[in-house]
Amino acid sequence: MNSIRLEVAKATSFLEAGAVENFYPEAAAAIKALEEGTRPGNDFLGWVNLPSSITDAFLSDINETAKVLREKCDTIVVAGIGGSYLGARAVIEALQNSFQWLTNKGENPNILFAGNNIGEEYLSELCEYLQDKKFGVINISKSGTTTETALAFRLLRKQCEDQRGKDEARKVIVAITDAKKGAARITADKEGYKSYVIPDNVGGRFSVLTPVGLLPIACAGLDIVQLVKGARDMEEATTSKVSVEENIAARYAAVRNALYQNHGKKIEILANFQPKLHYIAEWWKQLYGESEGKNLKGIFPAAVDFTTDLHSMGQWIQEGERSIFETVISVEQSNRKLLFPHDEENLDGLNFLEGKRVDEVNKMAELGTQLAHVDGGVPNIRIILPALNEYYIGQLIYFFEKACGISGYLLGVNPFNQPGVEAYKKNMFALLNKPGYEEESKKIQERLSQE
Repeated sequence: MNSIRLEVAKATSFLEAGAVENFYPEAAAAIKALEEGTRPGNDFLGWVNLPSSITDAFLSDINETAKVLREKCDTIVVAGIGGSYLGARAVIEALQNSFQWLTNKGENPNILFAGNNIGEEYLSELCEYLQDKKFGVINISKSGTTTETALAFRLLRKQCEDQRGKDEARKVIVAITDAKKGAARITADKEGYKSYVIPDNVGGRFSVLTPVGLLPIACAGLDIVQLVKGARDMEEATTSKVSVEENIAARYAAVRNALYQNHGKKIEILANFQPKLHYIAEWWKQLYGESEGKNLKGIFPAAVDFTTDLHSMGQWIQEGERSIFETVISVEQSNRKLLFPHDEENLDGLNFLEGKRVDEVNKMAELGTQLAHVDGGVPNIRIILPALNEYYIGQLIYFFEKACGISGYLLGVNPFNQPGVEAYKKNMFALLNKPGYEEESKKIQERLSQE
């Protein structure tokens, strides 16, 4: 079967000869370190061989649980934040009918998301929407105490129990959490919820191929067997047994670091010409931002949806500060066919497109944009997916994960921790007078009184 491909010529043309190749020895060493666990973050490398370790029995169990939820629910709410929801949402929105939530005919439940914000209006409107729905909940939290998710789950659990009764609610609430400890584990065991384990050695942003991502994706009616197969094939294609020159994850990591470290390109813009890929970019932003943004280092990950954002961000990309490079996810074959019609009056002047596929027009917009941006001084990397399906999305997920690990080591940081994420939480808990934060609360109130 075909594989995703990487084109870098329109990026490397901005670099001096040999700039990318100079990173190859260290990229090879980084791959070895990921496989052997010899560098910082080695306690969070469970994702490296995850695809090849997933058994058919495990996937069958996930699919069986998803089947039960699909039969009992017309709506499933996934409660989680960060890596506990972005991966699942990325895959579902990339592959599901864009208008599933409007056209649902009972084949698969609508998948909604909560616990990723503290928006009172959002949560209130969600609870109101669910009042006449047969809904279930997938609660994804390792600790069970992450504020955003715990708050949403408390609301959803109560409403589910009120509407279905406690006994029936237990059948449609699933916990994905720690194996032994934490509030979510205690609740799951006490209530008898079906539960799955978040592996200790897989960080949230690398967890798409654990139950964190697989269960919601299966609930949406998508093929997790093919998703895992794609990831497994990409795992094999990016091991240390493959030369760096043939390893697309290593080459991507090397090119982006050459642009950053040698050429001052501090911002990477991930672009797509398929609106269905919006949340792939949101997942990618967390993956790279949380992995590389530390020690006052790191490429800033941004994203745009083309052609939409060519009418908003396009001007800045074309002629703004030259601190950027662009990576485009390009989809070769559309899964649908729509021809441009003839119009007798031709007031819009578009009859020259008559009979062409809409996708052909989109492809020419993509090529024209690439040429314009390169001419405008924007190095351009292209990642090519043969089509949008579970297999190629599985490849893409593992490709980005592997390249992220390599790239972080090339940058000289630990790609698998996120110490900066805790700063806002400490301040928030102090401001809310959470027990145990009395001293911090006193300090922050004194600081605010002086501003």
